Amino acid sequence: MTGKITRDALLFWATIDPVGTVVLFAALTAGLQAAERRLVAFRAVLYAALILVGSVVLGQIILTGLGIRLISLQVAGGVVLFLFGLQMIFRNRAAEPGNRPEAGHELAVFPLAIPSIASPGAIMAAIVATDNDLFSIGQQVVSTLILLAVLALTLVMMLLAEKILKVVGVHGAEILVRVMGMLLAALSVELVMEALGAERWAAHAP
Repeated sequence: MTGKITRDALLFWATIDPVGTVVLFAALTAGLQAAERRLVAFRAVLYAALILVGSVVLGQIILTGLGIRLISLQVAGGVVLFLFGLQMIFRNRAAEPGNRPEAGHELAVFPLAIPSIASPGAIMAAIVATDNDLFSIGQQVVSTLILLAVLALTLVMMLLAEKILKVVGVHGAEILVRVMGMLLAALSVELVMEALGAERWAAHAP
């Protein structure tokens, strides 16, 4: 049991990636007031928690019922992530005047809740770590609590992101947006290649 707890903690930390989320959050909310940033942080983690806990409860049933494989989910997530990465690279903040509250609300949903916190990898991790065929109800509850603990740490780190903004400044945050866009685009390609590689391996497996 201890081994599974450690494994789940590392799995959720790697797939949710609180550090990467904080950098992205700091860059995207640089133009918002402190109260707006806090609201975005709380909303993003809440939405992500609903998605990931929903994946624990219903994910396996829904995917099986629709005939969707986890690999297909990973490819779809990679494509969405790539498109958002391009949007981050080529966006022009000067062309977005007077829309900050609504934009802040949208940021909490996309890309912070999805696909940054509740990433395709995190959704798959939630489903795999609570597989109904492999783990008891007690083990699934423990895995879910570990998931919520990682989300709580992510929220704390996001609330401390203001210190990052004070260091890098608004212009530095704009640079971070472009850099993160490049990294997200590269990550999306990795997700797709990993999924296709797994599919090719499965096709040739005896």
